[in-house]
Amino acid sequence: MNILVFISCFIFAITFGFSQDTYITQRQDMVNNQLKIRGIVDLATINAMRAVPRHVFVPENAQKYAYEDRPLSIGKGQTISQPYIVAFMTQELRLQSEHKVLEIGTGSGYQAAVLAEIAKEVYTIEIIESLGKRAKEQLDTLGYQNVEVRIGDGYHGWKEKAPFDAIIVTAGIDSIPKPLLDQLAEGGRMIIPAGPRNAMHLLLVTKNNGKVRTKKRLPVRFVPFVRGRN
Repeated sequence: MNILVFISCFIFAITFGFSQDTYITQRQDMVNNQLKIRGIVDLATINAMRAVPRHVFVPENAQKYAYEDRPLSIGKGQTISQPYIVAFMTQELRLQSEHKVLEIGTGSGYQAAVLAEIAKEVYTIEIIESLGKRAKEQLDTLGYQNVEVRIGDGYHGWKEKAPFDAIIVTAGIDSIPKPLLDQLAEGGRMIIPAGPRNAMHLLLVTKNNGKVRTKKRLPVRFVPFVRGRN
């Protein structure tokens, strides 16, 4: 091998390795300093947050901020939620390895990846085509074969795949869509940001013996739920 080529490859390998090690360290710090100390105790959620490389789901110029405790822009007026909110919503679902999950609002694909680390099947819907396609490519690249992405209006859910053990909505809406309530399985759990824009809360929705109950969990701010033709 040409000595200059060898040196270039060696330098690249060291740089790349350092970069990846840095991200691993940042993820561990994120788990310890943002999640655990704020009440994220579910082991499956913690392991998923530690495993998924959040930096690959954000634009390249924002990757250095990927593990900070804040949302980041992903284009098209959309954001990737701060790590704590992703972890909190995931933990609220009490996911099991055999569960089937519906996500409304794929966005970057990061939340879907976290869900896919725990659940058996993840179905995720994104209305903005370019974001949905980009998320699918990234999820495929990372090898998440248990995630299926659809481009469309998530308000109507994914009836063909229902019922779902868990449903997660990642955009703010005035009230809970009835199709999602209908598609939630008996004993299922849904987490959704809902209510007036200036007084929105994460609502935990449960369905037991045919009765639906809601409980306010956290005051939040989310990008608006985008509607369109399904």
